Amino acid sequence: MERSAALQSLTDHLKKTQHTIVIGPRQIGKTTLVKQLAEQLSRDNELVYFLTFEDPAILETVNNHPENIFNYTLLPTDIPADKRLYLIIDEVQYAKDPSNFLKLLYDKYSPKLKVIATGSSAFYIDKSFKDSLAGRKKVFEFFPLAFDEFLHFKGEDDLIAEWRQMIKRATYQGTQRNRINTLFDEYLVYGGYPAVVLADTEQEKQEMLRELVNSYMKKDALEAGIKEELKFFQLARLLADQTGNLVNHHELANTLQMASSTIENYIYLMQKTFIVQLLSPFYGNVRKELTKMSKVYFNDNGLRNTLLNNFSKLNDRADKGALLENYTYCRLRQLYGTDHLHFWRTADGNEVDFVVEESLGSGKAYEVKYSDVQFKPSKYKKFVAAYPDFSLSCVGKEISKDESVAVIRL
Repeated sequence: MERSAALQSLTDHLKKTQHTIVIGPRQIGKTTLVKQLAEQLSRDNELVYFLTFEDPAILETVNNHPENIFNYTLLPTDIPADKRLYLIIDEVQYAKDPSNFLKLLYDKYSPKLKVIATGSSAFYIDKSFKDSLAGRKKVFEFFPLAFDEFLHFKGEDDLIAEWRQMIKRATYQGTQRNRINTLFDEYLVYGGYPAVVLADTEQEKQEMLRELVNSYMKKDALEAGIKEELKFFQLARLLADQTGNLVNHHELANTLQMASSTIENYIYLMQKTFIVQLLSPFYGNVRKELTKMSKVYFNDNGLRNTLLNNFSKLNDRADKGALLENYTYCRLRQLYGTDHLHFWRTADGNEVDFVVEESLGSGKAYEVKYSDVQFKPSKYKKFVAAYPDFSLSCVGKEISKDESVAVIRL
């Protein structure tokens, strides 16, 4: 979700009694987002308090009893009749029992108390926020910057409108096209973590990304109870090297000399700590769809390239097609969500990279090719015949002026 839209969505949810839960990778600006929300509430003369559970003193107090949170805020009995207490908690997953903590506050003090909480890892949210919070929370999920947000952070707002023109018409030849392509190349290599985007030099960007991998991934692994940290990182590197490919737990287990169940668990943890996401296959038979292997994508190209220690220029890379495909996955997720996003593949190797089922039996399909000259519509006859109500387009970066081919940008 884009930051401007995110702030509006959170603002709109303030009127609801449910807890507002903001989750996503570390270092993508969740704290900044909720602080902006706090400033907005203060300007509106609302009662708002901001606390972080990274503060050991606050955490210890709250772990002793949930209601000790009011040691740091206005007491519930002191809330004026015409007011509501807004409590913003950063890193709520560090509570000993966040589910019980939030349930008690909701059941005892709602609607006079409204909680907005952030959590860095969906792993903790999944494990801790049990069914007891059903109906008591709404979860908002955020990811690294989309490309138009990247342009904004770079101070290139004047390019955003032209980028959108390039999306509408793939062969668009605007005056800033070369500048946009240069920045897009940077985005594909270094990704969309805000601090990385704002760094002045490539060396600084690389150092920040390595810090993300070495410190924050390690922290997530430690807090998730990973016992073989080295194997966890080796698996992450193997997945980075096969971005956009099928995930075969048995093959990965053989390579790393680990049990398939451990591989499956580690990949689950990587999903819940926002390192990777799995894309399930599209198939007319749901039973078959649920038993086929998934493909793997990374939530950020910069993180993926750091695991491979490859920051080469885009044109010098053998994996530039994989980077564009990974970008396309993230963009389609932003546009359509994950529930209706799949890929198509037959036993004899026919494949379409992405299928979006907009309604039952119809939607859009996308094949990613770095250069549109690689796109041969005749290769997809089986898909078109099997699913005539799905439009098929090629997502390309190097796009010729031949408008007879269905090539687009995203």
